[in-house]
Amino acid sequence: MTTLTVLIENTKPDGLPLIAEHGLSFFVETEQMKFVFDCGHTGAAVDNAKILGVDLSKIKIVALSHSHYDHAGGFPKFLDFAPIKTVFTGENFWEEKFSNENYRGCGFDKNFLAERGIAQKICRDVIKIAETAYLVGNFKRRYAFETIPAKFLRGANKIPDNFDDEIVLVLRENDGLAIVTACAHSGILNIVADVHERFSLPIYSVIGGFHLVNANSERISLTFDELKRFGVKKILPCHCSGENFIKSCGEKILTGSIIKI
Repeated sequence: MTTLTVLIENTKPDGLPLIAEHGLSFFVETEQMKFVFDCGHTGAAVDNAKILGVDLSKIKIVALSHSHYDHAGGFPKFLDFAPIKTVFTGENFWEEKFSNENYRGCGFDKNFLAERGIAQKICRDVIKIAETAYLVGNFKRRYAFETIPAKFLRGANKIPDNFDDEIVLVLRENDGLAIVTACAHSGILNIVADVHERFSLPIYSVIGGFHLVNANSERISLTFDELKRFGVKKILPCHCSGENFIKSCGEKILTGSIIKI
């Protein structure tokens, strides 16, 4: 069994002394190892870890889904509490990120890792990090309606961002798979289709950010139809998934949520 603990997300349960912020971070426990997938924005995920009883002192691996501030910006604070030796990223992780003219990158560079003796491993397709856990990137664009908003730019010349640095976490779930996605900038269906093709297994669960904030009802309906076609039984959205999509799912995950896979 694998357990996901949401260290930080946009929302939190009422009455609990947790911090919520625009961002996402998961603490992942498989039978073989423990690691962190994304680190949120400010490092408040570390403060929540203490409240939730999550011990970061033996975490040696972090995977960063992409270099936007709300997923990677909190990474430096984790170094004060976790002996991180390896960071997994997608390709072109270090290209600067913008939303229109506003900088939206992680706030540190590869020299920051080198100075601290932290290795960077690049996931271009599939990397196995535990017996039941994989990182997957380099997604094909199959669904024409899954477009990337023009406001997202990258690099010194601020060209349109195709998010080829984006990676997702894939976990074994019985005889199928669970996909944990941070933002799904590449398109949630593009991601699900690629994972299904590469592993030749059904997708039972999709968890995380779906980036459907501005999606109309037609796109939401098409998304549900396709997810069902892939065999998805559980959809647990959060972060950038959009209120309309979340309402259609009937449930979501919050800061502090614990998910068993």
